[in-house]
Amino acid sequence: MTMQKRRKIAVLGTRSVGKSSLVKQFVENEFPQSYYPTIEKAYVKVIVHNGQEYACEIYDTAGQDEYTQLKVHHAMGFHGYVFVYSITSRPSFDLIQIVYDKLLDFSGNTELPCVIVGTKSDLHYNRQVDMLDGKALAAANNAAFTEASSKNNVNVARAFELCIDEIEKRLAVTQGAGNAPDHRCVTM
Repeated sequence: MTMQKRRKIAVLGTRSVGKSSLVKQFVENEFPQSYYPTIEKAYVKVIVHNGQEYACEIYDTAGQDEYTQLKVHHAMGFHGYVFVYSITSRPSFDLIQIVYDKLLDFSGNTELPCVIVGTKSDLHYNRQVDMLDGKALAAANNAAFTEASSKNNVNVARAFELCIDEIEKRLAVTQGAGNAPDHRCVTM
């Protein structure tokens, strides 16, 4: 196995969509039974994906809305993003494009290495967002897509693995197929 790679990932989305539950299930194999609003919390989990070891620094952010001023540190210094909406909330889905566009404006990039995740797939009887809508949003933004259930631990790890795949795909292009160092510096 090659040297461990460090990847910083931000988890973004509106309030109460299951961002913290997704992260806790992935990192701690635990589904929280109670809801406590998150301000911001960082986690680290080491995984092996496609034969490569990754130290994933995962930042569980406070819920955003269309009026939330995104913090600059949400746009800078991250390798990839997990955009989360609940399949039981159309407004949470509609917000994803707004937050994505804000991050593009901040970062100056034309696209972001990311995965769009429809959470609470176990609540399919309350579905407000069709899976095809999620796939279409992901395709429009050149992103990966999955639906997940943190409660039942379905596709939770897959969401983060897809994010790593998107990160590696972009880095391979920008670094000449991975031959360049894993860190860069910008002087302004």
